[in-house]
Amino acid sequence: MKINMPNPTGEYAVGTFTFTVYNDREETLDSGKGKMRSVASRVYYPVEKSSVEGLSKCRNLSREMTKAIRKAFFVPISFKGIEKKGINKSNCYENVPAIKDKKFPLIFFNHGYKSFREANSFLCIELASHGYVVISVAHPHEALLTEFDDGTFINYDKKLTRKMYVPFFKGIREVMKLTKSKGSEKELAEKFDRCQKTYIRFLTDRIPEWEKDTEAALKYARENLGGMIDFEKGIGVTGHSMGGAVAYSLCQDNADFSCGINIDGGLFGNHEGKILDKPFLQINCEMNQNVASRGYLYHKKPVYKVLLKDMTHLGFSDMKYMIPLKSQVGKLSPDIAHEITCTCHLEFFDAYLKNKKPEPNLPNNENVQSKKYEADV
Repeated sequence: MKINMPNPTGEYAVGTFTFTVYNDREETLDSGKGKMRSVASRVYYPVEKSSVEGLSKCRNLSREMTKAIRKAFFVPISFKGIEKKGINKSNCYENVPAIKDKKFPLIFFNHGYKSFREANSFLCIELASHGYVVISVAHPHEALLTEFDDGTFINYDKKLTRKMYVPFFKGIREVMKLTKSKGSEKELAEKFDRCQKTYIRFLTDRIPEWEKDTEAALKYARENLGGMIDFEKGIGVTGHSMGGAVAYSLCQDNADFSCGINIDGGLFGNHEGKILDKPFLQINCEMNQNVASRGYLYHKKPVYKVLLKDMTHLGFSDMKYMIPLKSQVGKLSPDIAHEITCTCHLEFFDAYLKNKKPEPNLPNNENVQSKKYEADV
């Protein structure tokens, strides 16, 4: 198997390391009942290119992760095979010294449900190469695999799948009907809200727990990573799928977060009576745009919409470079999809974290349509 990997385009090389916040709070999921929840995160950060000369790139996927990916996505991948071929490398370097006396803005990333911490590593590495510190947070039991610094790991709890939609098949059918519905953004947002209250209460109720995971990682960063992070301009947050819904909720609920991006996520959560007062960007494939309609309503700052053609939900992750079936990852070239997603992130965060420009210049071409929504309240 060949794993294509885009090269980062920024002025910096990228360092990486992991940290775990152990025993943060009591676990609320049945699979961890009576235990404490720990939060495992990976940091991607800018380093001088001269500091990585002669060093080996870090490993991309662990032995356990290749097993989990093979089972979940039916990808013909083996740890021994990619190690032997020398292709199990990521475009970053472990534990390289950070740039002395230089701080960078912070962006958090949250993965999707039953995804994993490194599932969007190519995006995180690209952002870091352009002068951002990116912290990707794992959510134990709900991630495909969560790996901790002490060598232990937690696999996805398969019992949770049946809880995602109740009743399961009817819930899935109702969501699929919603993706094909017609109506105004307000009408679609109301339909989605009724749908989640009726069939998807479990995911809605998990949003606050994922917010707490991110906040635990943020507390660690404030206490331990102040030498590399500039907190003065606020913190950005992005995420794929469920992680995108978490980004939206964090921007609503936590003053530390100053702007955010939702990558193709349904906006699960209790948003009743809330007004978004942070700039926000939503990146969607055509199929899932209806489940994010609320994001274009009830906001005091500009909100942006980016719609990619010939894309699927899974195509927004690194899996687009690993899965050959276009039905799963979309017909759009992986390189083009990656470039558009990265460009949108850089344009948005350069405007609202680095303050390098008054607003993002988002792409509009045969592969992507972009739109700005001015404040509506």
